[in-house]
Amino acid sequence: MTDDQIDWDRLRAARRGSTRFFSGSRPATIHERLTALADAVDPDLYPDFYGNGGPVGELEERTAALLGKEDAVFFPTGTMAQQVALRYHAEQLNNRAVALHPLSHIERHERHAHTQLTGLRGLWPTTEQRQPTVEELRALGEPFGTLVVELPLRDPGFLLPTWDELTELVAAARETGARVHFDGARLWNTTAHFGKRLDEIAALADSVYVSYYKDLGGISGAALAGDKAFTAYARTWRHRYGGQIYQQWPAALAALSGLDTALPRLPGYAAHAKTLIPALAALPGARLNPAAPPTHEFQLWLPHPAKALNAAVLALAEQERIWFVPEWTDAAPGLAMAEVSLDRPAQDWTAEEVTELGLRFLELVAAAERGTTTG
Repeated sequence: MTDDQIDWDRLRAARRGSTRFFSGSRPATIHERLTALADAVDPDLYPDFYGNGGPVGELEERTAALLGKEDAVFFPTGTMAQQVALRYHAEQLNNRAVALHPLSHIERHERHAHTQLTGLRGLWPTTEQRQPTVEELRALGEPFGTLVVELPLRDPGFLLPTWDELTELVAAARETGARVHFDGARLWNTTAHFGKRLDEIAALADSVYVSYYKDLGGISGAALAGDKAFTAYARTWRHRYGGQIYQQWPAALAALSGLDTALPRLPGYAAHAKTLIPALAALPGARLNPAAPPTHEFQLWLPHPAKALNAAVLALAEQERIWFVPEWTDAAPGLAMAEVSLDRPAQDWTAEEVTELGLRFLELVAAAERGTTTG
């Protein structure tokens, strides 16, 4: 979606005024967020100081336990966290080559921080829009110090390998003496797909990054988890990168709330999504990527211009107070794409309702393409 396609203030008001949500949820005000945190917190709890103690300390302990690692370190951003992890592994092996997918978050959305700040060098096992294979990793033709696996790989459609594919990929990296880092911003929602606990998944990697606002609904923040030598290094470099902020208790409290409330629901989101996905896939001209989504998040493609689709989102919200699938972008000739997240609000929808809603939405799209209004 671009700024000339939609009135952002109008869109925000329409979303706020909606009473039913399909993909995404009603945005909370600052007052609502603070009130919820205040209601949930122990009145005698004190803040953290420079990342020590308080809610931050509790969050680090709980994260380490969930991931089955010796320790975890809170970071204000995932970009900072991942740079520290990659720096550590490169220094341990004296090898600055990193094997990762060209569509990974590190390559596409961090302004090449790994090359500009740390002097690392990316190697691409594949440019295909899928997770790399063992054969491709072995065919790189030069040694690498770290393998990064993004789970799920968001940009091509929240893609996940099978458990066997993942374990074989990790084993192939270890055969060369390389270390393994999981970019697990959304690792929380992979357990249903793999049929494994979080600690079993994280056990495959030397280090794991997780986000507290993706899927968990936190305010901000991330963590690195690993052994104590790794986390001691991470704390040192967090300070050097400017991430040792005086107090971060609001973000930590929101993350703790997410662990308590959102994390237990994620497997249910994936299960219910499987009942709704066929209804979306059956809409005229619709394509899903991947065709069989492994989690509750995936891409929906429709053969209409993004401008008309975004206008229909707004019209549906204003006319019926229903929030469907927002933020469409023109992604290929004749096709627009939006990311779908069937989280908590989507649990209240049936497949039949999704079919009816989708068809009404497409009627509004057709009207927008004709340049007419409906009411």
